[in-house]
This record gives sequence, structure tokens and C-alpha cells, in this order.
Amino acid sequence: MTKTTVHLVRHGEVYNPKKILYGRMPGYHLSSRGNSMAVATSKFFRGRDVVYLAASPLERAQETARPIAEVTGCEVDTREDILEAGNTFEGLRTKGWRSQLINPIRWRHMTNPLEPSWGEPYQEIFERMWSAVEDARSKAEGHEAVMVSHQLPIVMVQRHVQGKRLAHASRNCDLASVTSLVFDGGSVVDWAYSTPAQHI
Repeated sequence: MTKTTVHLVRHGEVYNPKKILYGRMPGYHLSSRGNSMAVATSKFFRGRDVVYLAASPLERAQETARPIAEVTGCEVDTREDILEAGNTFEGLRTKGWRSQLINPIRWRHMTNPLEPSWGEPYQEIFERMWSAVEDARSKAEGHEAVMVSHQLPIVMVQRHVQGKRLAHASRNCDLASVTSLVFDGGSVVDWAYSTPAQHI
């Protein structure tokens, strides 16, 4: 069978001085550091056999994909199915002592962390993301594909290929990281995790 590699790239750092959970909200662009991360990660693909490039429609993913497009010569296919996960707390400050989650009005959304009850169910995130991975594998059969997405959708795929349940307490998916899935035919036979922008 012919081997195909699908690389899942998380976007770079976002400019977010107010520490808002921005989710799918428009208007959140890469920071200066995030742009440097995108350039560093694009170099990971220099000289590789990439024939297909896709990105989530959100600005941070499109901006991360741009230098990858320049390195690979591929046009960016904008895909809704690799979009950030939906979240009830979108638009709120959710970290630190000023977190708006301490308000009891929000607690009704925190009843089931295994689903999770505050956002798009893990299973639904996985199913749409895996469908996109399969499509990218098909489009790039015998070559390599790159998809620029977001932390949680990528983590769902990581956990699936590791045979772990989708619900989780910790994630290994750094900004501008690359999760690479190697397929032999339609089966994942190997996977790797790289952080080409770690030095930034």
C-alpha cells in the first residue's frame, strides 16, 4: 500500500491582551510572536512532498497557513470542518482571579466534564475532524497533506490514534506544533509530534 502523511498544525500565538476565551469569534489575529511561530513552522515543510494544504476559516489559522503556502506552493483550502470547537463560555475571561467562571450563573454548564457540558461534544469534534483527515489523506494519497486547525480538534485526533478516550484532563498540543499521521492505505501506522517553533 502507498504511505500518505497528514500533518495537523496548531495555529501560532494570538494577540489577546484581555485574556478572552475567543473560540470562534472573529477578529483574533496572530501576535507578532505568533507570526514568527508560523514562519518557523513553515520551514518544517520545506522540501517535503506536500500536495494539499487546508486551514480553518478563522484568522489565526489562515495567517499560520500563509507562510506554509509560500513554502509548499499549495493554495489554501478553507475548511469549516476543522474549525475551533464550539464553547458556551466564548467571549468570557476564563483564567486567573478575574475569571468570569466564578459566577454561579455559569455553573450549570459545568455538570459533565466528560461530554463536555460547556461546549461541542468531544465525539462530534472528533468525527468532523477525522472526516477531514480522511479527506486530506485521499486528496494527497502517496504524498503529504497539511491542515492548520486548533488545539482541541487536534487533541481529539491525537487521543484517537493513541487508543485513549476522548475526555481528558491535560493536552499535549503546543502553539504552532505539528502532529503527523502516517497512513498505509487507510490505516494509521505511525504518528509523530514536533514543535518547530519551540525556540520562539
